[in-house]
Amino acid sequence: MGVTESTSLKLEKMIWKDKKSNIVNPEAFSKVSERLAYEISSEGGKNKNRPSQLRKFYDSILNLNQRAKTTQKDSKNWKITWNSILMQLHRQLALVHYAKGRGNVTDKFVRMMEELINSVNTPEDLDVITHFLEAFMAFYKEYRPKD
Repeated sequence: MGVTESTSLKLEKMIWKDKKSNIVNPEAFSKVSERLAYEISSEGGKNKNRPSQLRKFYDSILNLNQRAKTTQKDSKNWKITWNSILMQLHRQLALVHYAKGRGNVTDKFVRMMEELINSVNTPEDLDVITHFLEAFMAFYKEYRPKD
């Protein structure tokens, strides 16, 4: 299904000033991530978007980013390894939708994850979205300290 233009959060445009040149918008890691953390923390009552649920998705992406960073890009297996990382990253979308189907996350969280994951084409992109999610989770903890 995916994100349609009318429901898009337009995160790619807010995170990168120039994606082709990998120039990021520094405010994405403060203002944008904080705004999303506030909005998502305010949705769904106390049973949806629980910090522990969201943290699982962040941890999975963080682990994939670490794997991408520690694999030598000039090794003969790099393309296979990167393809495996991308496959596992996109598998996270299925898990996000599964969490939505179980009533554990809201539509806005799903849209955020879809846009972030679909924006990844390179290891550098993965690093950027990992840092964005780290900032998001830090602000999220402020807005939902318990659960």
